[in-house]
Amino acid sequence: MNKLKILMVASEAYPFAKTGGLADVVSSLSKSLTEQGNDIKIILPRYYNIDKNKLESYNDPICINMDYGEEWVKIYYTNLPDSQTPIYFIDHEELYGRDGFYGPTPEEEWPDNSRRFSVLCKAVFKFCKYMKWIPDIMHCHDWQSSLVPSLLYNSDLDPDFYSTASVLTIHNLGYQGWFPFGDINFSGLDKYTNCHNDGIFNFLRIGISKADLLTTVSPTYSREILTEEYGHNLHHILNRRKSDLFGILNGCDYDTWNPEKDKSIAPLNFSSSNLENKTKIKKNLQKMLGLEVNSSIPLFTVITRLVDQKGIGALCGPSHGSLYRICSELKIQLVILGTGESWCENELKHLDYQLENFVFINTFNNDLSHQLEAGSDFFLMPSKYEPCGLNQIYSLKYGTLPIVRNTGGLADTVESYDNITGNGTGFVFNDLTPGAIYDTVAWATWVWFNKPEDIVNMQQRAMGKDFSWDLSAKKYSEIYQWALDRKSNRYPRSW
Repeated sequence: MNKLKILMVASEAYPFAKTGGLADVVSSLSKSLTEQGNDIKIILPRYYNIDKNKLESYNDPICINMDYGEEWVKIYYTNLPDSQTPIYFIDHEELYGRDGFYGPTPEEEWPDNSRRFSVLCKAVFKFCKYMKWIPDIMHCHDWQSSLVPSLLYNSDLDPDFYSTASVLTIHNLGYQGWFPFGDINFSGLDKYTNCHNDGIFNFLRIGISKADLLTTVSPTYSREILTEEYGHNLHHILNRRKSDLFGILNGCDYDTWNPEKDKSIAPLNFSSSNLENKTKIKKNLQKMLGLEVNSSIPLFTVITRLVDQKGIGALCGPSHGSLYRICSELKIQLVILGTGESWCENELKHLDYQLENFVFINTFNNDLSHQLEAGSDFFLMPSKYEPCGLNQIYSLKYGTLPIVRNTGGLADTVESYDNITGNGTGFVFNDLTPGAIYDTVAWATWVWFNKPEDIVNMQQRAMGKDFSWDLSAKKYSEIYQWALDRKSNRYPRSW
């Protein structure tokens, strides 16, 4: 396989900017591809929280010609931690120098997001010219960078980019970048070839139309988005391009998420052959969170964004969600760590006050998320849809058995418990209803108290699963080569 020059264009990359799994994927995939010998660079905005005093910079500003005038940006750079992979930041104080990557709160968006990310997409071309480094592949992630494939097709594109191919990864089809059609003026794209009868300037739709190849983050999700139920009104265009659409399961960065060397749980690290420290971490969590310190009571954890996609209505909805019944009727403890929609935060604060065996932590805390993954017995993830999901993969590695809905990447990674054989790595249910969630939690609780040997066997089986990036990165390398074939009018073989 030829070694390639690949530019990752994204809005997030861990640890510099993160709201969800996108940031983990961009950084972990880039590191893995670098280790395979490829020349990888990452580029994203320099948000307000990224301290430029800790970065290097190039002296010369770069001018980006927009339809409405010039935008001047500066380039900062460093390496990903513990990696030789360089990451570059587009600095524009007016556009990116504010709290919140996409809006002031998780429920709001900045009104100028179309301009902000149009500048990002156009800046990547100027950046490559400035660096005298023309990539073989521009790998774009989600809607924020989805104009890049279309810009590669512009008639006035610099000839240096004629051989550059584009790959667009859809991490979550539910977020598309919808704006009034007039905002296309920010992009420099042709109004007529990118016009749709709904009067919407849709970043992701444009990217899907023009990228050489498309990927999603799990095989099951790549099939689900072809349906009306999961297609978010883009299933028609995706079906037209389904021969160019591939599902590649996200990997896990086992340098970061590994109970044997996790710094967040040190010195209580553990392995599948000795789970004693896992029990100690659980007791420490119970004490810290004000729960009864008792290792025989199963501890369930939810770490999530409190948004509709994550199934929070069926779990937490006032008067109809299953959480109150779960905590009232079952001998368990439950912790939720997360932020999101205000109605859900308020409901969970109310339940935290009412229930002695429930704790709501209304923040994001990276160290605590590692400790919860390590010390919990079960991880609850009742998603409405889940393109891949990473927390269930982390949970498997820590012997924390996932309880998941049968959708997307959850279906691809968790094997449901078999009452007869004792096999499985978690508990899987189909219907997103309060009753189904309650029944599955009750099922897991029953197994915990009545078949403890099955729980231990499942933990060891789960911890032995390998979802490292090596295999996924090799599949992406194949995708890149096929995209280059497509660019040179040689159609890729079926996969």
